[in-house]
Amino acid sequence: MSTKIEEMVHRSYNSKPKYTEIMPGVPEDYRQVKTLGDILKINYKHVAVEEQMRGNLIAKLKKGDHPYPGIIGYDADVVPAVNRAILSGHDLLLVGQIGQAKTKFAEAIAKNLLSPIPVVRGTVTNDIPTSIPEDQLTALLSESEVVRTQPEFTVSPECEEIIKANKLETKVDWISGTDRYKYILSTPDISVKDLVGQIDAIKIAKKGVELYSMESYSAGQLLQARHGILCIDELPVLDPRKQVSLLSVLQEGKFTTGAYPAVFKPDVRIIATANPIDYTHSGKIIEPLFDRLRSHIDTHYPRTVEDEMLIIVQESRIADAKNVMLPVFMVRTIAMITQMTRAHHDVNQDKGVSVRMSVHSMEMMVGEAERTRSIAHGVKAIPRFCDIHCIHQSSKFELAEMEDTRENRRNILDSIIEAALKEVALEYIQKLATEQLTKVKNDFVKNKAFQVSQTLVGEAKSPDYESQLTKFPGLRQAVNETIANVKEEQKQLIERAKQLGIRSDNILLSQDLNGEFTASVIEVILEGLRYTQPPLLDRKDNSYGLAQ
Repeated sequence: MSTKIEEMVHRSYNSKPKYTEIMPGVPEDYRQVKTLGDILKINYKHVAVEEQMRGNLIAKLKKGDHPYPGIIGYDADVVPAVNRAILSGHDLLLVGQIGQAKTKFAEAIAKNLLSPIPVVRGTVTNDIPTSIPEDQLTALLSESEVVRTQPEFTVSPECEEIIKANKLETKVDWISGTDRYKYILSTPDISVKDLVGQIDAIKIAKKGVELYSMESYSAGQLLQARHGILCIDELPVLDPRKQVSLLSVLQEGKFTTGAYPAVFKPDVRIIATANPIDYTHSGKIIEPLFDRLRSHIDTHYPRTVEDEMLIIVQESRIADAKNVMLPVFMVRTIAMITQMTRAHHDVNQDKGVSVRMSVHSMEMMVGEAERTRSIAHGVKAIPRFCDIHCIHQSSKFELAEMEDTRENRRNILDSIIEAALKEVALEYIQKLATEQLTKVKNDFVKNKAFQVSQTLVGEAKSPDYESQLTKFPGLRQAVNETIANVKEEQKQLIERAKQLGIRSDNILLSQDLNGEFTASVIEVILEGLRYTQPPLLDRKDNSYGLAQ
């Protein structure tokens, strides 16, 4: 039996693979490969992380596929820079302010550019059984003594015990790149042991193993991310002593831990992030580490309102998505508010204004529409202009040119909100003919005022928006024309979202809008008529009337 095992392992290790790859290191029928015996039969050959990333990226580029679905606004600069780095086999340092998708990018790389790998079921260090030297695997399978010629970690002691117990029937699971992605947020309590592992006193006590026996070792993040990606968020926050522990991994692909008599080769790609302020500050990243992170790539905020809108649609978490519809003009308004805040001369540009402000504000608008109308009246939650001031609690930024008080931030945000409402509303008013505006003016001469309120629904029973609209035929015609324009823009946003693989449930137009969509459009028209030259309407409290 031992001779057959030896021949089987030798043939597997020294013969060409018996399979066609569908990805680097992935057999075409890999889901049928479920045991160590199956792996040996097909002469499986593991592919290193660097080769996986490079090979999968090349395949996607040849097909014209976007390598990183969900990463928006970076196609002209950041994506090409990351692609160059991966093709060059570099570890990455992404430098940018808060909310610039740095960690999301790292996750996307792990998800889309790492191939599935076979690991022994029940191991935490992603143990690939054929990474064990040939003679050692033969010994494990034939219950012989394992002779180690060099102090190198290949698989965990737990993995060896599993193989000894189950032999060729040892179960393997094909785990994805997402499962081999580990994230560390750099905080003062992160220790060197968290990174490189440690001698575990509990294991020594429970198992009675020797202090420096491999059985006493507990893996750190570097080894738990083995054959994958380790993302270190805010790298400059790590103190120099902890940064030093990463040097040998970046330079030589291996590390040691204290006086432990073993070398660890994690086969891991490191992607770190840093804030520009910390990145440029002398000593924040020690010079040897700064030098070994071979590609430094600057990120940025969305440069267009359209990109910010797509991010809002993609990232907003809507609890009751079937009961929500986000009008394109509301998405544009929120995106514009964030972009105007970033550009405001009183806002701290070093700190930045995160994309999360856009996302959280849109979520807040949905919650406000639910609170004031949807829950009480059983209608769809469709945000309106009158809901807009709820975003004060989700808009986070700091001031630089004036005292950073809540009152000052509120005043600045109010002025930005008004500017955004004006710009968005006027876009629709400018599409209406002059004769149409004259008809609207005549409506208000006759009927005096149109009531608006967060608590008034679009269509139910008087008073509501639809019942008021019957008295304003000119306004109704303007609203109908604008609805047609909005629906066309909505379709374009949906199409763009689909092209990028973004779910568009929340922006789809359906047949059960219950007048709420019309009510939201009415408010856009009424608000826009305040800003015509000269102003056609004025707003007092909850009503619009002719400007004096």
